[in-house]
Amino acid sequence: MPDPRIKALRRFALSISVFTVLGHVWLGFEQAYLTPVVALLTAYALSLLLETVDAWARHTTPRWRGSPVDLVNFLLPAHIAALACAMLLYGNQRLLPTVFAVAVAVSGKYVFRVRVNGSLRHMMNPSNFGIAVTLILFSAVAIAPPYQFTETTGTIVDWAVPAAILTAGTMLNGKLTGKLPLIAAWVGGFALQAVLRAVFLDVALVSALVAMTGVAFVLFTNYMITDPGTTPVRPRDQVLFGLSTAGVYGLLLVAHITFGLFFALVIVCGARLVITWFRERLHSRRAPAGATHPAPARRLPEPAGLARRAVS
Repeated sequence: MPDPRIKALRRFALSISVFTVLGHVWLGFEQAYLTPVVALLTAYALSLLLETVDAWARHTTPRWRGSPVDLVNFLLPAHIAALACAMLLYGNQRLLPTVFAVAVAVSGKYVFRVRVNGSLRHMMNPSNFGIAVTLILFSAVAIAPPYQFTETTGTIVDWAVPAAILTAGTMLNGKLTGKLPLIAAWVGGFALQAVLRAVFLDVALVSALVAMTGVAFVLFTNYMITDPGTTPVRPRDQVLFGLSTAGVYGLLLVAHITFGLFFALVIVCGARLVITWFRERLHSRRAPAGATHPAPARRLPEPAGLARRAVS
């Protein structure tokens, strides 16, 4: 029986592929037509190269070796990350910023890793990290304008597109990734920080909440923050993760920092990486002499199979 996480990655990949095609031919995406093509080629090539080098250095077999199915499954995270960067970043007709973002996203999987239960796990959301770094280093690059997702459609489709994304994403996360607690905490935390800013900082509540109705927010909620490979498994940890991201986002807004969604997720993922590293170091020191890994009761749950190192 296929790993549920692999099934989730396949459906994520199919969804974002269809949405990319529809976006460029109908909805109103403003990036160059070559942008997703170049992003995919960059992601595929770099993923295969880095996995080969990493396997050689650790004297293991590259995960893409084997059957064509193994190759496809291995490339699914790269496929998703590439199309996410191509869809959400806007560099006018320039392709280099997107290539850079994809390169950072894919490379980050091999840099930001922590050994948990004897296995290396990456903990920095790849596509989000690539987008955030690009926004910092390329001042002329911005997030794609929210209106592009329904720019050329009528009123009915304007409502149908986010409704379809919300429905499909919620079903996918509910059945395959198990990230509904995270989504609920993130959405609830986002609303809470909006209310708090309205009460204490005289911010218009409607303006603070209206972002939740946009396609960009729905995409971020269902397909970015819920990345199976870089978010907690236990429900209580998912709730903490979602609330923390919303809280950091609110603080960034108070500090007048733009693109807060992406920076907040980077900060929370980075904090979780550091905490996990310290926890694993502490557990290894407390382990009985001769033990290779921490006692099972203290271990963090980890995804099974190939998807343990997958990304969105």
